[in-house]
Amino acid sequence: MKHFALAIAIAATFTSCAKSAEKSAELPANPPAATASQPAAAPAANPGAITGKVLETMNSGGYSYIRLQTASGEVWTAVTEAKIEVGSTLTVTPSMTMTDFESPTLNRKFDSIVFATLGSAPAAASAMGAMPGAMGGSDPHAGVKTDDPAIDPSKLKVAKAEGPDAKTVEEIWAQKDALKGKRVVVRGVVVKYSSNIMGKNWIHLRDGSGSAEKQTDDITVTTNSVAAKGDTVVVTGTLATGVEIGAGYNYAALIEDASVAK
Repeated sequence: MKHFALAIAIAATFTSCAKSAEKSAELPANPPAATASQPAAAPAANPGAITGKVLETMNSGGYSYIRLQTASGEVWTAVTEAKIEVGSTLTVTPSMTMTDFESPTLNRKFDSIVFATLGSAPAAASAMGAMPGAMGGSDPHAGVKTDDPAIDPSKLKVAKAEGPDAKTVEEIWAQKDALKGKRVVVRGVVVKYSSNIMGKNWIHLRDGSGSAEKQTDDITVTTNSVAAKGDTVVVTGTLATGVEIGAGYNYAALIEDASVAK
């Protein structure tokens, strides 16, 4: 219930998630790169949509940060990374507004920033995709790209962590019901990292075990620790199952509030 309330507070979402989570989870998969010149849906589809002229844009950490000149003044917004042209007119659908938001990848603090999706689709339907690095949906691989040789699933082989609570990713999935609420330790490679989503950092972890077809080769982790894609880390946290974060997005298994050691 706590997770659902958090999801409602942020929009509907930043997937399941995507989902996407995370979209991945994420934290759905991140949408294909879009261009600001693409025709937007009619504003009437969502009265909450924001439309303005792009004054400034920058990409960092998988997101596009955009400064818009709207009828009511300047607005900073952030969407999943896309090709945005300065001078173009852009419409976004807000999912959440954050004050005093600090982007670690930009090393910049925003007094106020609106996390959103491109276009004017109804917020409830697109909320999780609007979350930065959304990891939503029930697909643990959402938004996770594996074209990096360092994290090629066919080449991953990480030694299992040590200790009585040590598990492989595959073992966590196989034993998730019995492990619910218990401490687990897993060593793996960070294949996706998304920061500051719902007040936490989100990691997709793989160790070479499990099956991509059965979706048992990837586990999502929430943490306050910092990691980077390609890092080999040991994660220690509590396993939660059936985690719902709203808008139809959920995680069948999620390691929560984990510590991360390299």
